[in-house]
Amino acid sequence: MRIAIIGAGRVATNVAPALQACGEDVVEVWSKSRTAAEALAARMGCKAVWGSYDAVTREADLYLLAVTDAALPDAVAALHQGREQALMAHTAGSLPLSLFADAGHKRGGVFYPMQTFSKERAVDFSTVHFFIEAAQEADAQCLTALATALTGNDERVHRSTSALRRKLHLAAVFACNFANHCFAISDELLHDADLDFSVMLPLVEETVAKLHDLSPREAQTGPAVRRDENVMGLQRAMLANQPGLQRLYTLMSEGIIRFMV
Repeated sequence: MRIAIIGAGRVATNVAPALQACGEDVVEVWSKSRTAAEALAARMGCKAVWGSYDAVTREADLYLLAVTDAALPDAVAALHQGREQALMAHTAGSLPLSLFADAGHKRGGVFYPMQTFSKERAVDFSTVHFFIEAAQEADAQCLTALATALTGNDERVHRSTSALRRKLHLAAVFACNFANHCFAISDELLHDADLDFSVMLPLVEETVAKLHDLSPREAQTGPAVRRDENVMGLQRAMLANQPGLQRLYTLMSEGIIRFMV
C-alpha cells in the first residue's frame, strides 16, 4: 500500500518508520515545516513536501493525517480534490470520523494509537492498543490489518466509535498528561531541595507496576487514603507560598478521599 504521511510531529515520527518496517510503502512525508518534512523523509528514504497541501501527491492509496487537532479540519478539506478515491484516516483521539464526510470524502477512517509519543524516544508498538473507525467496512478491515501488523497482536486492535474514542482520550489525559504534570511538579520540588528526580523513579515504576495486578483504587496509598490530617495539614502549609499548588494538593487529596469512600 502506498502511504502518504501528513505531518512530521511526534505521532508521525513514530508511526511512519513502524509502518515502513512492516513492509508498507511510505512514499511521501508532508509537513508545514520544510525542516521537519525533510528530517522525517530522510529517515524514511522517501520524498519530502511542505507548505501548501497542494504539494501532496495524488498517487497514494492511504493518506494518514497526523497533524494537530486544530489543523486537522483544514487538512481534511484541502486534501479532497484529486484524491477522491483514496482512503483518508486521522490519528486524533477526540475528533470525529464525520470530519471526512463533512468535507466530501467517501472513504474516511480513524487510526488511533492510544499511546504517548515523543520524537526522542521510539515506541514499542507491540504494546500499543489501536482504536479503528471507518465509513466503509472494507476500509475498517484495511486499517485493522495495518494496526495488527504494527502490534503483532490482533487483541490489541479494537473497533471503536467516535463517542467511545472521546472517552478514551479523556481517560488518557488523566492517566498520562496530568500524571506527567504531577511528575513535573515533583521535579521542581526536588530541585528546590537540591535533589534529582531520579530518586523518584523507583517509586514511579513500582506505582505503575502494581497496576498490572491491582486496580488503581486498590493500589492507592498516601496520607489522603489514611485520612491523616496532621500530614496533609503540614504539607499544605509547606505550599503556603505557592497557592496554586496548595489548591491542587487540596483538590487531589479531597478527590482521593471521595474515591475511597
